[in-house]
Amino acid sequence: MTGRSPDEFMSFEEVKMENTPPIRIKVFWQPGCSSCLRTKEFLTKQGIEFESIDVHNNPDGMAQLRALGARSVPVVSLGKKYTLCQSFDDVIRFLGLNVELNGLLPPAQLIAKLDLVLAAAARYTLQFPPGKFRLFFRDRQRSAADTAYHVFRVAEMGFQAAQQIELLFEGFNDLPPADWSARDIADWGLGIRQKIRHWWEEDADQALEFTVPTYYGRRSMHNVLERTTWHAAQHTRQLILMLEEYGVRADRPLSTEDLKGLPVPEKVWDN
Repeated sequence: MTGRSPDEFMSFEEVKMENTPPIRIKVFWQPGCSSCLRTKEFLTKQGIEFESIDVHNNPDGMAQLRALGARSVPVVSLGKKYTLCQSFDDVIRFLGLNVELNGLLPPAQLIAKLDLVLAAAARYTLQFPPGKFRLFFRDRQRSAADTAYHVFRVAEMGFQAAQQIELLFEGFNDLPPADWSARDIADWGLGIRQKIRHWWEEDADQALEFTVPTYYGRRSMHNVLERTTWHAAQHTRQLILMLEEYGVRADRPLSTEDLKGLPVPEKVWDN
């Protein structure tokens, strides 16, 4: 699925001028979604008012999302037009904003941070009390097991994109096999970490200027690596939050320095 063609975009200012009252901006999201939280924080910092629609807990909101023709979140809409929010360049263009984004970290730094994040996620996965590992967390039907698996699946999908395997949003909904233990998930994740290391050291065009296929259009591999890294980091932060809520102190929590330069949301969980 892709958003509307850039040729169809009408700036937010144009919409306000042509409609009385103006069409409201809507943000469709769900709890625990890292891109959703980042999108809402971004718009809030720009001083943009919007209607916040939790499609996970609001059936009417999900119906509105489907009526637009969208199948994933986050989505920003104006009337019947919408854009996906996996790239803020798309959001900025869609709303006609005059905003300049910070530059991407160099590829080598992103790889180093992703390597650190995956090692941390594996540590935290092994810390969960057995009785808590499969419990749904807060207002989202996703457990610690699901979240840990998701961290490593995000990294795997980013790695596969570098092999020109299309990054599809459906992959983010994948769940671990029901009989996998915490050790199984951690070992699988560390295997992905090792594959990424080998690719970077032996096979990668380290400039990462080549483009790869994603569900939100072709993007540079550098861009996809940044998204992969901060996305995995944000869900690893959620593993820390889950451990804390279950009374367990995370082993060597990710620090501010570890996350420096990554566009992670300020919050860890949305609600």
